[in-house]
Amino acid sequence: MSQKHPVIAVTGSSGAGTTTVKRAFEHIFRREQINAAVIEGDSFHSLSRVEFREAVKKAETAGNLHFSHFGPEANHFDKLADLFREYGETGGGKKRYYIHSDEEALFHNKRLNTELKAGEFTPWEEVPAGTDLLFYEGLHGLVVDGAVDVARHVDLGVGVVPVVNLEWIQKIHRDGAERGYSADVIVDTILRRMPDYVNFITPQFSRTDVNFQRVPTVDTSNPFISRDIPTPDESFVIIRFREHRGVDFPYLINMIPNSFMSRSNTLVVPGGKMGYAMELILGPMIEKMIAAKRKA
Repeated sequence: MSQKHPVIAVTGSSGAGTTTVKRAFEHIFRREQINAAVIEGDSFHSLSRVEFREAVKKAETAGNLHFSHFGPEANHFDKLADLFREYGETGGGKKRYYIHSDEEALFHNKRLNTELKAGEFTPWEEVPAGTDLLFYEGLHGLVVDGAVDVARHVDLGVGVVPVVNLEWIQKIHRDGAERGYSADVIVDTILRRMPDYVNFITPQFSRTDVNFQRVPTVDTSNPFISRDIPTPDESFVIIRFREHRGVDFPYLINMIPNSFMSRSNTLVVPGGKMGYAMELILGPMIEKMIAAKRKA
């Protein structure tokens, strides 16, 4: 952990809503004029799209039905820990990009004079010099796997984790609508990921400083037949603080209508106020972090 070169990690599984947190941080960075080095979690996968599909087939042939993007076999946990450690020490490190689409391929090929395709990685390159902090958003920002401990290098950890049925509904609808996957394929992916989800994703939420968990107020008991995703207005957000001392709960309750405390370290807000609540809560944390950086 570092005062001079702080590391922020937003972690959450696929479809969990980490993009909402990313947007809240972007608003804070712009308002406070903070220059952040942005790291995408997908860039630390160890296999390209084609390689991953081949690895899944090979694993299934060998009797392993649980090879997934959530586990260590498909990720560079060690390189991610090295980046967080090096950035904390020097403000530098190595990063790259995973190319999600043809549009991204066109952008990076022009930038790097390469001929990369969607589903591939750009070459490793240096983190830009002179940034104020490192901001990571992805699957494994606080992961621990044996001797590899990514979480120990994080100065502020934020978890985004809807209840599991809601998470599945979001994935089913996204993969079906945006990627054209059949229901059977999506369910197979959920089942294949489950051991790695339990072992490498969920433990991270015990290491975060703040968790944002969306809980629907409509029936999601069978996510596989749900016709639509519950809206924010059909949800509450449970916000859990690891260290609640120093949190001004009366101020937050006053600023966020219809919010309340359910435990001494837990605030509940209407789902439609999630982004606003994030800015109210995370903004002062970032300001404090930057003030300590400048003093150091």
